[in-house]
Amino acid sequence: MAQETENIVKGVAEAAEGIVKATSEASAEMPRNLDFLLDVTLQVSVEVGKTRMSIQDLLQLAQGSVIELSKLAGEPLDIFINEKHIARGEAVIVNEKFGVRVTDIVSQQDRLQSLG
Repeated sequence: MAQETENIVKGVAEAAEGIVKATSEASAEMPRNLDFLLDVTLQVSVEVGKTRMSIQDLLQLAQGSVIELSKLAGEPLDIFINEKHIARGEAVIVNEKFGVRVTDIVSQQDRLQSLG
């Protein structure tokens, strides 16, 4: 029985060694820089404000209705990437289009907390 257990342990050790070797060979073939990520497309959104309303109020909306939001005028806008809060900014106009100037990046610790 002891010999059988020893053989099993040796087999597991050899398998683990093979996995470590294969993993290190694969990582050696991967590029050392992040250039392969530069073409990845992400969804960027900016939150101007939020509000809650009843269905009755929602059904009464018409063209020209004004919805009051929670943020004050001039308050920083929240910037999200793939629905994760990553920065704050201010509204600007660029070539007759709205834009956002990034004024503050959320700390790395806060970004990590929002992931989990």
